[in-house]
Amino acid sequence: MKKTARILTVLSLLALSVPSMAQTETINLWPEGKVPNFKKSDVEEKSVTDAQGILRISGVTVPTITAYIAPKEKATGAAVMICPGGGYGILAASHEGSDFAKWFNERGISAFVLKYRLPNEKAMAHQHEVPLMDAMQGMKLIRQNAVKWDIDVNKIGVMGFSAGGHLAATISTHYNMGEKASADGKPNFSILIYPVISLTPALAHGGSRDNLLGPEKSDELIKYYSNEMQVSDQTPPAFLVHAMDDTGVPVENSIEYYLALKKKKIPAEMHLYPKGGHGYGMRTEGKGSLGGWPAAMEGWLKAMGYQKN
Repeated sequence: MKKTARILTVLSLLALSVPSMAQTETINLWPEGKVPNFKKSDVEEKSVTDAQGILRISGVTVPTITAYIAPKEKATGAAVMICPGGGYGILAASHEGSDFAKWFNERGISAFVLKYRLPNEKAMAHQHEVPLMDAMQGMKLIRQNAVKWDIDVNKIGVMGFSAGGHLAATISTHYNMGEKASADGKPNFSILIYPVISLTPALAHGGSRDNLLGPEKSDELIKYYSNEMQVSDQTPPAFLVHAMDDTGVPVENSIEYYLALKKKKIPAEMHLYPKGGHGYGMRTEGKGSLGGWPAAMEGWLKAMGYQKN
């Protein structure tokens, strides 16, 4: 008995000495059988990790959010929903998703990685509507579970990379538009990292535009999803990062969005770097001053009251 008691005591002390780990939980966005715009198809989800260690998910037809809840002793009440990039053709789910969720957790911010459906005319009707539907639903679920996850409903933002940045900017500008408008879908802030903003011929990343719009591509939809044209005085504040030598998504995407926000007197902070290219996430070694962008974001989060000093 004494030996058992000693073992239990040691185990208890070890438990106290290990830092609290973030809680994780994956949740389907929609009830089974009630996924909007769903079409029965042979499209299958596949996950592959490439030579650079990047997890690439394709064929997503069942959307989820994975919750990374900040440890209680660190939690600030803030949260961010993360939209990985991938040209609306794949999701770069690790270096533009889970890696950042863990980074936020270390700073007391809960994070939710959104696995949104990838537009595909075989698997969904009106494919251009689908990513925004999923993002809106993700934001609503976070708010509905705010008490459970110890989150302040007025401190929930969205973050996106590349095409995921387009989705983050789309929910920021379209949450109050159309039949599915909802105040619960509004982000309180946005973090846009080398984002696709515009679908216009001069600025668009052609692959993202064509994958999103599919066979319904039209001048009307190109304008509708060119988010620099959709900024209003209700659009949330933004933090933007872009490299000037980005040949995939021209830096003017971020500049035009920043200027649209400035025109509406919406707070915005933008960091432009001479070198960096595209798709780097936090992998900034050898890219000059770009390595300072996460620290700049951290400073912005503190200034906005989402992270403790």
